[in-house]
Amino acid sequence: MADENVISPEGQPAEEKGSVKLDLYFWMQALVMALVSLILVFTLVGRVIGVVGSSMVPTLHQSDLLLLQSIGYTPKQGDVVVLRKPSFMTEPIVKRVIAVEGQHVTVDYGAGTVSVDGQVLDEPYINELMVDTLNPYMTVLDVTVPEGSIYVMGDNRNHSSDSRDQRLGTVDKRYVLGRALCVVLPFQNFGPVG
Repeated sequence: MADENVISPEGQPAEEKGSVKLDLYFWMQALVMALVSLILVFTLVGRVIGVVGSSMVPTLHQSDLLLLQSIGYTPKQGDVVVLRKPSFMTEPIVKRVIAVEGQHVTVDYGAGTVSVDGQVLDEPYINELMVDTLNPYMTVLDVTVPEGSIYVMGDNRNHSSDSRDQRLGTVDKRYVLGRALCVVLPFQNFGPVG
């Protein structure tokens, strides 16, 4: 008669020792798959980047972490984008695309409006009525966006350095790192960016 309880040389039942190895193998496999999935998401979709400053309040806040779409993205009017123009700022900045190449932008401080191709934009996302901050660099107020470029502004217009600032001006699309898809942290701000 065969003995059903085979004991390994270490004194443990053989089935239990094999089961622990099998469990460890499956956990390692799951961990590797999770890491590969994260790498693929950040390679194919984009990256995670933090918001610095208050220029996008109330849409985004200081220290919000954003998931960006980078690969295969072309800027469109209304998108919230992250860009980096080294001659303007060393850190990436977050702004809203107001106009794309070929569109004509007019900023009217007297009326507190922004027009694109003669149509005043409906902007429920802005923080407050835009006023002239008397910043001497804010001179790009009436421009046709050149080919391959975009015109961007912060949602907190009175506290934003954006395309109105001659040092940034219209932005070459090659400086765009990606479109903000959603806030991933902090959890109370989690959700799509719009």
